[in-house]
Amino acid sequence: MPEEAHLSRTRLARLLANGAVTRDGTVIRDPNGRAAYGEVYEITVKDAADTHMRAENISLTILYEDTDVAVIDKPAGMVVHPAPGAPSGTLVNALLHHFRGDLSGVGGERRPGIVHRIDKDTSGLLVVAKSDAAHHGLAAQFAAHSVERSYLALCHGAPDPGNPRLRGITGVSIESGGVLKLDTRIGRHRTNRKKQAVLRHDGRRAVTHIQAIETFGDHAALVRCHLETGRTHQI
Repeated sequence: MPEEAHLSRTRLARLLANGAVTRDGTVIRDPNGRAAYGEVYEITVKDAADTHMRAENISLTILYEDTDVAVIDKPAGMVVHPAPGAPSGTLVNALLHHFRGDLSGVGGERRPGIVHRIDKDTSGLLVVAKSDAAHHGLAAQFAAHSVERSYLALCHGAPDPGNPRLRGITGVSIESGGVLKLDTRIGRHRTNRKKQAVLRHDGRRAVTHIQAIETFGDHAALVRCHLETGRTHQI
């Protein structure tokens, strides 16, 4: 496929299943078929359809926007994407109203390209794709862990790198400068499938470097959390 088409493997598989691909004039549906020299393939890609999600006039704080991407300061309390427990009032509903028809055709629908999310009760910056090119480019960067991400958080208790009990916790190690390294795996909770949980096996590997910025007695601490990207990082 030419790069300018910006068709993902998932989108191509769906086009195959829908009979939108022909080989020498004959519709093919087998995604495992092999191409041979001299064969002519044609793919019919229809214009993106309007999404079933409703646009809602919700105020947004937009820190940057161009024809391809927007950077949104998501407030605490806002869900990013509609779900059974939050069918409306989400960031996506707000973006549909703000962007109107100026959106990428993600999966064949006109909707914002959400390539990363943060929890409902977490505030922070989200990069949203407006074009197919930006959507595929951002998705590739997040998949390659080449995007730098860090957070500030208040934690219960004050983590002390000198506490020997930390060394007995699976996945925890101490780095130079008093930085805690938490190397775990994250996946679906075993009994509550709507929640994510820290797992010892299965799930996606997640490495976070944590450093206390300010402590409030033994009761709480302000910490900086840096998500590992696979490259050299600084706290």
